[in-house]
Amino acid sequence: MTDHTNRRDTALLDAPEGVVETLLYAVTILLRIFSRKTYNSATRAVLTNQIYFTSVQILPLFLIVSVLLGTLFIGMIFQTIKNLGLDEYLGTILIGFVVTELSPFVFVLLIALRSGSAINTEIAVMKVNRELFTLSVFGIDVIDYLFVPRILNGVISLVLLSVLFSIILVISGFLFSHIIFDMEFSMYSSLVAHSVLFSDMAILLLKCTAFGFCVTFIPILYGMKTSYMLTSIPVSVLQGMMRVFAAIITVEVLSLIARFI
Repeated sequence: MTDHTNRRDTALLDAPEGVVETLLYAVTILLRIFSRKTYNSATRAVLTNQIYFTSVQILPLFLIVSVLLGTLFIGMIFQTIKNLGLDEYLGTILIGFVVTELSPFVFVLLIALRSGSAINTEIAVMKVNRELFTLSVFGIDVIDYLFVPRILNGVISLVLLSVLFSIILVISGFLFSHIIFDMEFSMYSSLVAHSVLFSDMAILLLKCTAFGFCVTFIPILYGMKTSYMLTSIPVSVLQGMMRVFAAIITVEVLSLIARFI
């Protein structure tokens, strides 16, 4: 009886194997995200808690780090622009590189280290303790209740935090443009406005969405791949985070290719 239960347990909760099965599983989750039936009261409560944990709880520290990093990056970049005599490209470099490339890349790494590893560990522990199986026994859909809120939170949090960091970068840019180049606000805002391209903003949004999906879906996937031994948890987290960083690099490369096609 125990062997039969264990086999049924494993068959129910095994993660998809192979590229095709993984892609189909990702499509299934995406369809659930866009389905109104997914968002019952329990799912909404989990999503709210996830957003609070990922975005709201770290907001004070995030603002401090953003101001420090933003000031450091903008100061170094603007000083380099001045030294190279590339003043007329200030807006293009600020928007085309700092905002669209540097901002999301920095914060996807932070979210991957903080939330991605936490999700991987959480799902792995739930798998080892058979909590996922228990939820299924009680008729609770683990995709709707556990996976969708975490993945949707990753996308929302990454987009919002990247936008907030970009705003801080633009404000820091004005301060340094005035200090380094003695530039008035009207001239600075004109340079920035003329450097904003719809295609760049669209690619930025798609990239942040892809980043948010990868840093949550992959940890969930590798959490589900954990065996029923406690010693498999750190192995699962390590493998999951390695795949996350590989996915981040892949998305970044694809976005660069899309920008220059």
